[in-house]
Amino acid sequence: MTAKLTIEYDGTDFSGWALQPGKRTIQGELESALAVVLRRPVALTVAGRTDGGVHAWAQIASHEGGAAALDGVNALLPPDVTVVASENVADGFDARRDCTSRAYCYRVLARSARPALDRGRALHWTYALDLQTLQECAAFVVGVHDFTAFTPTETYHVRFDREVYAAYWREREEGLFEFWIEADSFMRHMNRALAGTMLAVARGRLTVAQFARLLDGAPRAEAGPTAPAHGLYFAGAGYRGERLLSPRG
Repeated sequence: MTAKLTIEYDGTDFSGWALQPGKRTIQGELESALAVVLRRPVALTVAGRTDGGVHAWAQIASHEGGAAALDGVNALLPPDVTVVASENVADGFDARRDCTSRAYCYRVLARSARPALDRGRALHWTYALDLQTLQECAAFVVGVHDFTAFTPTETYHVRFDREVYAAYWREREEGLFEFWIEADSFMRHMNRALAGTMLAVARGRLTVAQFARLLDGAPRAEAGPTAPAHGLYFAGAGYRGERLLSPRG
């Protein structure tokens, strides 16, 4: 028997998903709570490991054995992480290996006044943003590309090609912009580097054509800055070829 968890968390006070000695992590909090409820050690596998400060609306994890009672687990978890669903699924289900796509959202609040409600949950951007320019950049991201320019130079990755199924910007409400992206997999800092570089285009520091050329395996130094972690959200994981985002938003 295998269990599947859907998890929501505020990543502000975590050092990321993965276990790290002496640091507070989402995996650590969850495995500790599950071990108490299930009365046995639990090792979680996750669809998409997130860095410190990154949030999640619908992270997916799995573990061997039957599902834990939802109320019991949440009673033991801190207020910045919660299990939305805990269910039994087909034996052998693996949240990472069986995942065929992951989706993320990067949120930008473009206005002069600093945010109060979105503090720590969206990048505060004090410059003007042109949605059409951002959309033109995002359109180039769709497809198979070499994303070397959008991951740190010192990296454990050996394959830099990724297939992006959907990528687009939208203005959810006045001044609140969102960059949505879905791909087969992502490299470290890839989404934040894409968002930071597109914002650099919006400021006039790069052209749309220069941005497009970065997708052919350009070195990291030619791209823009890595946007801060607190604007990024893990939005969901797809299985069996399921697509989470519409190609055009």
